[in-house]
Amino acid sequence: MINFVTSLRDCIRRFGRDETGTSTIEFVLVFPMFFGFFLMTYESGMISANHVMLERGVDLTVREIRIGNMPNPDRDQLRASICEIALIIPNCITQLEIELIRTDPLNWVAFDPQVRCVDRGDIDLDNSITDSTANNQLMLIRACVRIDPLLPTTGLGKAIVENNPDPAANGSYALISTSAFVVEPFRSET
Repeated sequence: MINFVTSLRDCIRRFGRDETGTSTIEFVLVFPMFFGFFLMTYESGMISANHVMLERGVDLTVREIRIGNMPNPDRDQLRASICEIALIIPNCITQLEIELIRTDPLNWVAFDPQVRCVDRGDIDLDNSITDSTANNQLMLIRACVRIDPLLPTTGLGKAIVENNPDPAANGSYALISTSAFVVEPFRSET
């Protein structure tokens, strides 16, 4: 029995002094954290890229309306124009909602802070507002697109899904672009 205890004690000492495999332990402890950072960075980059493309699509579409190349656009024309430019947004036509609102700068009325977005529960529901445009008219356009996180179960994607109280979102987040413009006075009325 004494030999067994001595042998066990010697074995434990050898195990405690043995340094083989220590880098593996460090890797196992540190790698998941760095990989999580990588995944959150990737998710954040895709959110930014989608938002930049939405902003670009709205800006170029606003330019077309402002100079008269797109007189009195309707919801479908606006969506098609924005989505044609914002190519990387997935399912853009079905996930994009538009508000084009005529405003009077001399009699300012505050806008509804709630931006209209696609209701994932009823994807065909038309939530848009598209007022007609006219020369020298101040217009506000708001575009909202719903996008699913690339990694909805980890890191940033999980936080977005869990912290979104909107039942219409159905696991997505909304990217919003807003712009104001005045229709050029030389546009021919049709």
